[in-house]
Amino acid sequence: MTTRPPVSAPDPVTTTKNDPAGSGLQAGLKNRHLSMIAIGGVIGAGLFVGSGSGIAAAGPGILVSYALVGVLVVLVMRMLGEMAAANPTSGSFSAYADRALGRWAGFTIGWLYWFFWVVVLAVEATAGAKILAGWIPAVPQWGWALIVMVVLTATNLVSVSSYGEFEFWFAGIKVVAIAAFIVVGALAIFGLLPGSDHPASGFSNLTSHGGFLPNGPGAILTGVLMVVFSFMGSEIVTLAAGETANPRAAVTKATNSVIWRIAVFYLGSILIVVSLLRWDDPAILKDGSYVAALSSVGIPHAAQIMNAIVLTSVLSCLNSGLYTASRMAFSLGRRSDAPAAFGRTTRRGVPQSAILASVVFGFVAVAFNYLWPDTVFQFLLNSSGAIALFVWLVICFSQLRMRKIIQRESPEKLVVRMWLYPYLTWATIALITFVLGYMLTDTAEGGGRDQVVLSTLVALAVVAFALVRGRLARKAGQDEIVPS
Repeated sequence: MTTRPPVSAPDPVTTTKNDPAGSGLQAGLKNRHLSMIAIGGVIGAGLFVGSGSGIAAAGPGILVSYALVGVLVVLVMRMLGEMAAANPTSGSFSAYADRALGRWAGFTIGWLYWFFWVVVLAVEATAGAKILAGWIPAVPQWGWALIVMVVLTATNLVSVSSYGEFEFWFAGIKVVAIAAFIVVGALAIFGLLPGSDHPASGFSNLTSHGGFLPNGPGAILTGVLMVVFSFMGSEIVTLAAGETANPRAAVTKATNSVIWRIAVFYLGSILIVVSLLRWDDPAILKDGSYVAALSSVGIPHAAQIMNAIVLTSVLSCLNSGLYTASRMAFSLGRRSDAPAAFGRTTRRGVPQSAILASVVFGFVAVAFNYLWPDTVFQFLLNSSGAIALFVWLVICFSQLRMRKIIQRESPEKLVVRMWLYPYLTWATIALITFVLGYMLTDTAEGGGRDQVVLSTLVALAVVAFALVRGRLARKAGQDEIVPS
């Protein structure tokens, strides 16, 4: 692999409000916005609606599954934080891969990540529409999906501060909900919740129904496959940091806090669920783990409360997904890896073309979900299913090279350092590779094997396109300098 010519840092993309129109992104995100983006980025709707299947498969051992994936995310975020603190940019890991591994790598992972979030837009829009149609059935489900997409597109088109403000409140609701759930659940576990007839079981449910690993140690790995993708989104903060007044400080703070965020919101809330209920309680799969837990302590209208929280998470994911896809498209446009229009901004510092292009493809994916859910849309889901792990792998390999580049050119910028470099980096690569390999053993329709195979084929197609494109560009450049 070859690296690009050394430069001190990626091209700056953040400007001030005094810069001319269209010159770049603006520092419109406040510290409170980024703090909530950092916290909310690790709380996806998958935590609320997908944890029940993991608990049913692994029992209380699902805590180990969440812990393993949590450690993986912490290590990846530490590596990404090291690079982002040294060179904050809207392209984040795509720009670092471009620099460290070669132009083809930045092009490939940037477009794959954009594709991943465009598909997520369709998934989340449909999930939100389903909840809203249940509340107000007079509006068809597709109508709600359209309304949600239009509203959040409008907020992103206004200014980055509009996105930040919406995400601040969306993430705030999620944080308050999880914190309240942990407090209420802990009180019920020890028999201290007023008005609750839940038995004071303490932590006995962790071991009293077939043991901590009722389905054997192998179930931990099954649980890993079920929960790994609910962590996707923690890297958004490194993209958003480029639009703050002090990106280096923002990235440093977000990176250092990722450990407690995962420990509290994921491990803490799942510990409450498997302590309140026996792991094989039918309500966990029937109603969802959090609804079942709330119902067990006598919280009235638990299902509707959780639906409101899930809707908030869905809207948050939609909002952030649109932001993330558009900023990645913007970065690709600035690096001439996408149409030049993607790299231009309005007077308010908004990459309008990048946002609209992402929304258009999001709308197309939503249409596929309604028209051909079991064929075309299922293909989109499977072909983007393993991209999250590909992104993490690229971050690891980029950090291996970028550490040396930063140390050589600007060692003072290493304000965040990966622990035990390079050993933990290689250990993380090995763990991600193992997870991808283990996914190949999941032969269910639409399962891990389908996701890895289809995602790999899509990735190889993009790599091939990038290499051919680069070769043609080099040939064209050589032809220009050859005298006639």
